[in-house]
Amino acid sequence: MHRTGHSAGSLDRPRPTRRSLLAALAAAGAGVGLSGCADAVGTSEGSTPLRYWNLFAGGDGVRMIELGERFSAAHPDISLEPTTLAWGQPYYTKLAMACAGGRAPDVSILHLARLPGYAPGRLLDPFPRDLLEEFGITSDKFLPELWKAGTVDGQVYAIPFDTHPFVMYYNTDICAAAGLLDDDGLLKPLQGPEELLAAFAAAREVTGDLGLSIGTLTVNPWRLFWTLYRQLDGQILDPSGTELAIDDAKALEALRFMQRLSQEGLAPRTADREAVIASFGSGRAGFLFYGEWEVTTFEENALPFGMAPFPNVFGNTRTQGDSHSFVLPHQIERDPEVTRAAVTYIAWMLENSLYWAGGGHIPAYQPVVRNPDYENLQPQAQYRSVAEDVQLDPAAWFSGSASELQNQAGAAFGAVHAGTLTPEQALEQFKDAVQTLLDTPAPV
Repeated sequence: MHRTGHSAGSLDRPRPTRRSLLAALAAAGAGVGLSGCADAVGTSEGSTPLRYWNLFAGGDGVRMIELGERFSAAHPDISLEPTTLAWGQPYYTKLAMACAGGRAPDVSILHLARLPGYAPGRLLDPFPRDLLEEFGITSDKFLPELWKAGTVDGQVYAIPFDTHPFVMYYNTDICAAAGLLDDDGLLKPLQGPEELLAAFAAAREVTGDLGLSIGTLTVNPWRLFWTLYRQLDGQILDPSGTELAIDDAKALEALRFMQRLSQEGLAPRTADREAVIASFGSGRAGFLFYGEWEVTTFEENALPFGMAPFPNVFGNTRTQGDSHSFVLPHQIERDPEVTRAAVTYIAWMLENSLYWAGGGHIPAYQPVVRNPDYENLQPQAQYRSVAEDVQLDPAAWFSGSASELQNQAGAAFGAVHAGTLTPEQALEQFKDAVQTLLDTPAPV
């Protein structure tokens, strides 16, 4: 299964300093190891070797391996050599070091929100436009905002493979008993904070425990805050990405809603990933806020559930999310034949991403999204519209999946859930942390 920032974290994490950030990067680079390393999936004499790095584990890893085997069977002229590294900061540190040291793979996965930290033009090479067009990889096949996020100074540096948004799961049996389903057995629309909280309260009456299951440690408080804050049109940074631009009133409105979830006994004060999945999976909670990648977990356990876009709390359905994207790590002398092999692989993966969607992620390649077979993929098709509302993390070197921004937000905002910080205190802690990050030059 895909994990996006589930490492343990302290609610009283100290504010970062330049020295601590550089030391952390150095330590991660020195100690990183491969969580899994595969030989070439398919090798034939005279074929073009294609070294590919990714960070997919669990169910995502299995699907990626299977896709690689299918690709190799269809392309005996390309020897795909996949390597899976440890998820999160270890992966990103090793990738940056490989790019800077001339030991980079030919193609790799990068979370799209992390693109600004990889110095496009220095650590990443642009895709040749004519080669992309030859293989049908053009802007009209992707959502405009997603394609735009992978383009820097007119050059394409990232090809989106999927989006993985923050969504809402619901137990259909519990919601039926609470009177929250429509005639088709789907969740009735929930709009506004009071209507949503009332639904959680109704579910709690059925479960006798929780209305909502939600993670309160590490990255999950950030996901919820950024979702609510962006529904209020809030920003973290100014357009230049160099100055704080937090709207205190909007941020506090989002944090006070988060506070009510635990204060009113609708959601846990403290819960890690395992507790979150267990409480929803066992029927002790009627709803779950989480990433869509847990869909296979609940399917395997035969849980009666549906999925929906994150609800309209503050006027729209914007939600936090990111995108697994393909990039070309920088090489001093890039072989055109290998680059062609990389684009061949990317194009094939995009065209065959319906299988990837089975794990929960929404394909970025719109011809697949419009495929009738995707409509029949349930419950995945129930939330596919959210791809247009996905809000990437702020564009900064310290932002994106498994980033220090998410760590600091989790420490501050998780304390609001726990009741150890007021929304006002948490916001000040977060603002101080972001200012320290802004004052710290990018390590790469």
